[in-house]
Amino acid sequence: MRDYRDAKAMAASLKKALAEKSLHVGHSESLELIAKAFGLDNWNVLAAKIGTPGAAALPDEGGTIRFLQTIPVFRIFDGDKAKEFYCGYLGFTWKWEHRVEENTPLYASVVRGPLEFHLSQHHGDGSLGTVVFIPVMGVEAFHRELAAKDYAFLRPVIAQHSWGRSVSVTDPFGNRIRFTELKSRSDS
Repeated sequence: MRDYRDAKAMAASLKKALAEKSLHVGHSESLELIAKAFGLDNWNVLAAKIGTPGAAALPDEGGTIRFLQTIPVFRIFDGDKAKEFYCGYLGFTWKWEHRVEENTPLYASVVRGPLEFHLSQHHGDGSLGTVVFIPVMGVEAFHRELAAKDYAFLRPVIAQHSWGRSVSVTDPFGNRIRFTELKSRSDS
């Protein structure tokens, strides 16, 4: 189902559907109509919402709340070691980093597909030894990818469980991530 982030595609579909009924509107007018459909004043307000990373979802007419994403925050001590592990070994991309000023703690984001982790050197952010459970599809391929890397500090295996298979890794700071492919009900 589409949501407000698909507004431009929705406007194009609306324009086409109206044209099929011999009702012709311009692209900008169709964008304005979509903004109104979401209960907003105009396209500029909706465009600002779309362009704001992490913006809260617009509630539906019933006021339903939708949680969009969980982003674990891992405590780290060394940005270079974190980059080597999360990007070099696990295959994430270093999305952004922030420091208040030079020689202050790092706060960064790494992503791989829809999965995002925040990494923080700030005291009080995250607890060492945190365990995060990540449901995945293709755990065997992920294991092969990790096994093919020349990373001296970790050689994970695929663990078999009654509920699925997992590859567990521990970062250089003691944080543990369990990438788990759950069994489907038909596999039980």
